[in-house]
Amino acid sequence: MEKAPDQLEIITRYFTGFSSDQLSRFARLENIYSLWNEKINVISRKDIGSLLEKHVLHSLAIAAVFTFPDGTEVIDIGTGGGFPGIPLAIAFPGVRFHLVDSTGKKIKVVQEVIHELQLKNVTARHTRVEDIRDRRFDFAVSRAVAPLKDLWHWSKPLLKKDRKTDAFKNGLICMKGGDLTREIEESRLKPRIWKISDFFKEAWFNEKYILYIPV
Repeated sequence: MEKAPDQLEIITRYFTGFSSDQLSRFARLENIYSLWNEKINVISRKDIGSLLEKHVLHSLAIAAVFTFPDGTEVIDIGTGGGFPGIPLAIAFPGVRFHLVDSTGKKIKVVQEVIHELQLKNVTARHTRVEDIRDRRFDFAVSRAVAPLKDLWHWSKPLLKKDRKTDAFKNGLICMKGGDLTREIEESRLKPRIWKISDFFKEAWFNEKYILYIPV
Protein backbone atom coordinates (compact mmCIF):
# COMPACT_ATOMS: atom_id res chain seq x y z
CA MET A 1 0.00 0.00 0.00
CA GLU A 2 1.37 3.42 -0.99
CA LYS A 3 2.00 6.10 1.58
CA ALA A 4 -0.84 8.56 1.96
CA PRO A 5 -0.08 12.07 0.63
CA ASP A 6 -0.01 13.63 4.14
CA GLN A 7 2.85 11.30 5.03
CA LEU A 8 4.89 13.09 2.38
CA GLU A 9 4.72 16.22 4.52
CA ILE A 10 8.42 15.93 5.29
CA ILE A 11 8.99 16.68 1.60
CA THR A 12 6.12 19.06 0.89
CA ARG A 13 6.96 21.31 3.83
CA TYR A 14 10.13 22.27 1.94
CA PHE A 15 9.16 21.73 -1.71
CA THR A 16 5.81 23.11 -2.87
CA GLY A 17 6.17 22.81 -6.63
CA PHE A 18 6.07 19.05 -7.20
CA SER A 19 3.26 17.69 -9.36
CA SER A 20 0.89 14.95 -8.24
CA ASP A 21 2.83 12.55 -10.47
CA GLN A 22 6.11 13.43 -8.76
CA LEU A 23 4.57 13.12 -5.31
CA SER A 24 3.14 9.74 -6.25
CA ARG A 25 6.60 8.52 -7.20
CA PHE A 26 8.09 9.79 -3.95
CA ALA A 27 5.29 8.06 -2.05
CA ARG A 28 6.08 4.71 -3.66
CA LEU A 29 9.78 4.75 -2.82
CA GLU A 30 9.55 3.42 0.73
CA ASN A 31 7.46 0.40 -0.28
CA ILE A 32 9.70 -0.43 -3.23
CA TYR A 33 12.91 -0.15 -1.22
CA SER A 34 11.46 -2.06 1.74
CA LEU A 35 10.57 -4.99 -0.52
CA TRP A 36 13.93 -5.03 -2.28
CA ASN A 37 15.89 -4.50 0.92
CA GLU A 38 14.56 -7.81 2.20
CA LYS A 39 16.26 -9.52 -0.77
CA ILE A 40 19.34 -7.35 -1.26
CA ASN A 41 20.48 -5.16 1.62
CA VAL A 42 21.30 -1.81 0.03
CA ILE A 43 20.00 0.45 2.82
CA SER A 44 20.76 0.11 6.51
CA ARG A 45 17.88 -1.76 8.14
CA LYS A 46 17.71 0.83 10.92
CA ASP A 47 17.18 3.56 8.29
CA ILE A 48 14.57 1.91 6.07
CA GLY A 49 11.74 3.20 8.28
CA SER A 50 12.97 6.77 7.86
CA LEU A 51 13.82 6.51 4.17
CA LEU A 52 11.94 9.69 3.24
CA GLU A 53 13.96 11.79 5.67
CA LYS A 54 17.40 10.19 5.67
CA HIS A 55 17.62 9.26 1.99
CA VAL A 56 14.99 11.04 -0.10
CA LEU A 57 14.91 14.46 1.56
CA HIS A 58 18.66 14.31 2.11
CA SER A 59 19.14 13.77 -1.63
CA LEU A 60 16.78 16.64 -2.39
CA ALA A 61 19.04 19.03 -0.49
CA ILE A 62 20.85 19.40 -3.81
CA ALA A 63 17.58 20.64 -5.34
CA ALA A 64 17.37 23.25 -2.57
CA VAL A 65 20.55 24.83 -3.97
CA PHE A 66 20.80 23.87 -7.64
CA THR A 67 18.23 24.11 -10.42
CA PHE A 68 19.18 21.96 -13.40
CA PRO A 69 17.76 23.10 -16.75
CA ASP A 70 16.08 20.53 -18.97
CA GLY A 71 18.67 18.66 -21.02
CA THR A 72 21.32 18.76 -18.30
CA GLU A 73 23.27 15.51 -17.95
CA VAL A 74 24.25 14.36 -14.47
CA ILE A 75 26.31 11.37 -13.32
CA ASP A 76 25.73 9.95 -9.83
CA ILE A 77 29.05 8.46 -8.69
CA GLY A 78 28.77 5.48 -6.36
CA THR A 79 24.99 5.69 -6.31
CA GLY A 80 24.55 2.72 -3.95
CA GLY A 81 20.81 2.12 -3.75
CA GLY A 82 20.13 5.11 -6.00
CA PHE A 83 20.86 8.18 -3.89
CA PRO A 84 20.92 11.03 -4.60
CA GLY A 85 20.17 10.12 -8.23
CA ILE A 86 16.67 8.61 -7.98
CA PRO A 87 15.06 11.44 -5.92
CA LEU A 88 16.76 14.04 -8.10
CA ALA A 89 15.52 12.31 -11.25
CA ILE A 90 11.97 12.53 -9.89
CA ALA A 91 12.50 16.21 -9.02
CA PHE A 92 13.98 17.06 -12.44
CA PRO A 93 12.16 14.96 -15.06
CA GLY A 94 13.75 16.91 -17.92
CA VAL A 95 17.29 16.13 -16.74
CA ARG A 96 19.15 12.97 -17.75
CA PHE A 97 20.74 11.05 -14.87
CA HIS A 98 23.31 8.26 -15.22
CA LEU A 99 23.76 6.24 -12.01
CA VAL A 100 26.91 4.15 -11.60
CA ASP A 101 28.19 1.83 -8.90
CA SER A 102 30.88 -0.86 -8.79
CA THR A 103 28.63 -3.25 -6.82
CA GLY A 104 26.39 -5.22 -9.14
CA LYS A 105 23.65 -6.07 -6.63
CA LYS A 106 23.14 -2.41 -5.83
CA ILE A 107 22.73 -1.52 -9.50
CA LYS A 108 20.24 -4.38 -9.84
CA VAL A 109 18.05 -2.74 -7.19
CA VAL A 110 18.45 0.67 -8.83
CA GLN A 111 17.39 -0.77 -12.19
CA GLU A 112 14.31 -2.33 -10.58
CA VAL A 113 13.38 0.98 -8.92
CA ILE A 114 13.74 2.76 -12.25
CA HIS A 115 11.49 0.13 -13.85
CA GLU A 116 8.89 0.23 -11.08
CA LEU A 117 8.62 4.02 -11.23
CA GLN A 118 8.86 4.12 -15.05
CA LEU A 119 11.56 6.78 -14.89
CA LYS A 120 12.47 7.59 -18.49
CA ASN A 121 15.26 10.02 -17.64
CA VAL A 122 17.51 7.59 -15.71
CA THR A 123 20.04 4.93 -16.74
CA ALA A 124 22.05 2.74 -14.37
CA ARG A 125 25.31 0.96 -15.05
CA HIS A 126 27.45 -1.53 -13.14
CA THR A 127 30.93 -0.06 -13.56
CA ARG A 128 33.72 1.76 -11.81
CA VAL A 129 33.61 5.47 -12.52
CA GLU A 130 37.29 5.33 -13.51
CA ASP A 131 36.36 3.03 -16.39
CA ILE A 132 33.86 5.39 -18.03
CA ARG A 133 35.30 6.61 -21.31
CA ASP A 134 32.28 7.09 -23.56
CA ARG A 135 30.24 9.80 -21.78
CA ARG A 136 30.60 13.39 -20.62
CA PHE A 137 28.35 15.19 -18.17
CA ASP A 138 27.44 18.68 -16.99
CA PHE A 139 27.49 17.77 -13.29
CA ALA A 140 28.65 14.91 -11.09
CA VAL A 141 26.81 14.24 -7.83
CA SER A 142 27.75 11.91 -5.01
CA ARG A 143 26.74 11.13 -1.45
CA ALA A 144 29.37 10.13 1.14
CA VAL A 145 31.17 7.76 -1.22
CA ALA A 146 34.86 8.67 -1.04
CA PRO A 147 37.25 11.44 0.07
CA LEU A 148 36.82 14.73 -1.75
CA LYS A 149 40.19 14.45 -3.51
CA ASP A 150 39.17 11.10 -5.01
CA LEU A 151 35.74 12.31 -6.07
CA TRP A 152 37.34 15.25 -7.87
CA HIS A 153 39.97 13.02 -9.49
CA TRP A 154 37.24 10.71 -10.82
CA SER A 155 34.73 13.34 -11.86
CA LYS A 156 36.88 16.06 -13.41
CA PRO A 157 37.71 14.11 -16.63
CA LEU A 158 33.99 13.36 -17.13
CA LEU A 159 32.78 16.95 -16.87
CA LYS A 160 32.02 19.18 -19.84
CA LYS A 161 33.73 22.53 -19.61
CA ASP A 162 30.84 24.78 -20.72
CA ARG A 163 28.44 26.46 -18.29
CA LYS A 164 25.06 24.72 -18.07
CA THR A 165 23.23 27.04 -15.68
CA ASP A 166 23.26 30.80 -15.19
CA ALA A 167 24.13 30.50 -11.51
CA PHE A 168 26.73 27.72 -11.51
CA LYS A 169 29.43 26.42 -13.77
CA ASN A 170 29.48 22.69 -14.46
CA GLY A 171 31.14 20.79 -11.64
CA LEU A 172 31.07 18.31 -8.79
CA ILE A 173 28.32 18.43 -6.15
CA CYS A 174 28.83 16.09 -3.21
CA MET A 175 27.15 15.51 0.13
CA LYS A 176 29.19 14.92 3.25
CA GLY A 177 28.93 15.01 7.03
CA GLY A 178 31.01 15.72 10.11
CA ASP A 179 34.20 17.72 10.44
CA LEU A 180 35.51 18.20 6.89
CA THR A 181 38.55 20.32 7.77
CA ARG A 182 41.21 17.66 7.21
CA GLU A 183 39.51 16.17 4.15
CA ILE A 184 39.33 19.56 2.45
CA GLU A 185 42.92 20.37 3.35
CA GLU A 186 44.11 17.06 1.89
CA SER A 187 42.16 17.69 -1.30
CA ARG A 188 43.85 21.07 -1.87
CA LEU A 189 40.52 22.26 -3.20
CA LYS A 190 38.38 25.21 -2.16
CA PRO A 191 34.79 24.01 -2.38
CA ARG A 192 31.80 26.21 -1.82
CA ILE A 193 29.92 24.78 1.17
CA TRP A 194 26.29 24.91 2.29
CA LYS A 195 24.94 23.63 5.62
CA ILE A 196 21.95 21.40 4.92
CA SER A 197 20.56 22.39 8.33
CA ASP A 198 20.01 25.87 6.87
CA PHE A 199 17.39 24.33 4.56
CA PHE A 200 15.97 21.42 6.56
CA LYS A 201 15.29 21.80 10.28
CA GLU A 202 15.25 18.13 11.34
CA ALA A 203 18.06 17.42 13.82
CA TRP A 204 19.40 14.61 11.62
CA PHE A 205 20.72 17.20 9.16
CA ASN A 206 23.03 18.87 11.67
CA GLU A 207 26.66 18.71 10.52
CA LYS A 208 25.66 17.63 7.02
CA TYR A 209 26.85 19.65 4.06
CA ILE A 210 26.76 20.15 0.30
CA LEU A 211 30.11 20.84 -1.34
CA TYR A 212 30.48 22.26 -4.85
CA ILE A 213 33.60 22.51 -7.01
CA PRO A 214 33.31 24.10 -10.45
CA VAL A 215 35.25 22.58 -13.32
